[in-house]
Amino acid sequence: MNPKRKKKLILLSSMVVAVGIAVGLVLYALSENINLFYTPTQIAEGEAPVGQRIRAGGMVVDGSIKRATDSLMVQFAVTDYKHEVVVQYTGILPDLFREGQGIVTMGAMDAEGIFQASEVLAKHDENYMPPEVEEALKASGHQATAQQ
Repeated sequence: MNPKRKKKLILLSSMVVAVGIAVGLVLYALSENINLFYTPTQIAEGEAPVGQRIRAGGMVVDGSIKRATDSLMVQFAVTDYKHEVVVQYTGILPDLFREGQGIVTMGAMDAEGIFQASEVLAKHDENYMPPEVEEALKASGHQATAQQ
């Protein structure tokens, strides 16, 4: 092989390796920031990882909201009408949060099986249902319309 071709081959090979490393680093960085959505059924069946940031959603169970008297801590259950997941959140809930409401929470499962939410998102008008919640409710055979 002549020296000119050998030099081009080495340059091309090093470029391919550099691009491969760059793509690998980008994919690793993105995987750390992905928030996968889990339904209450998936969480109850143990599919959701413990301690990893995820999103969970469903309908707030009627009569499940319990507020602490001395702090902003609130505990409630979310259901997809097959299973329920207990959610614990410390902070101010959205104005549109109420029982029978479709919500999405962001947080992590703890060792006791309680979802520790860092953020609670409620629908923004009476006709909107989060797409993930709507799909989960349809899969469970229930009507996926928001209650008013």
